[in-house]
Amino acid sequence: MAKLDVINLKGEKINDLKLNDEIWNIEPNNIVLKKALDLQMASLRQGTHKTKNRSEVSGGGKKPYRQKDTGNARQGTIRAPHYRGGGVVFGVTPRDYGFKMNKKERVLAIKSALSLKAKNKELVVVDNFDIKSTKTKDAKSLIETLKLAGKVLFVSANDSENLYLSTRNLGYATLLMANEINVYDIVNADTLVMDEEAVKTIEEVLK
Repeated sequence: MAKLDVINLKGEKINDLKLNDEIWNIEPNNIVLKKALDLQMASLRQGTHKTKNRSEVSGGGKKPYRQKDTGNARQGTIRAPHYRGGGVVFGVTPRDYGFKMNKKERVLAIKSALSLKAKNKELVVVDNFDIKSTKTKDAKSLIETLKLAGKVLFVSANDSENLYLSTRNLGYATLLMANEINVYDIVNADTLVMDEEAVKTIEEVLK
């Protein structure tokens, strides 16, 4: 098992944490990982787009002119697709963009995302998120103290209300509970910060 330093909110090492290799040190499956990302992004699409076909547009109740002796091609309605204001051929209609993904694939995708963070040294483990302040400036100070770069994803096993309140106005910081982790948020973050209990909770669920 690999070991990772556990630090406090001052950035000081306090102990070591052994990580489960079956979760944090697997060979990432890029195909399944991409499939999970596609599924999550597809589920965010509303799918309410709509165009009208020739039976739905208004007008065109009779032939525009007689069938013969006009010198023109025969026409049945001015709402045919080739007319201005006519119906759309093969236009978009409301649909659900989601698709199915089995449980084993979902688990493998999360394990792959977590392993990538661990291998790229983008995983930070702290003893807890017990902060007393709810001020945004204190959250920024904490991020600077821990030397966290880019987008930061905090994962807590408990209801870290003060951390949530202090980071909610920061566009580059997000807080999730351990049971809310997902592939997109993990991959989208530059740094993953978890408390020690959250690591144990995730290992218990994914083992």
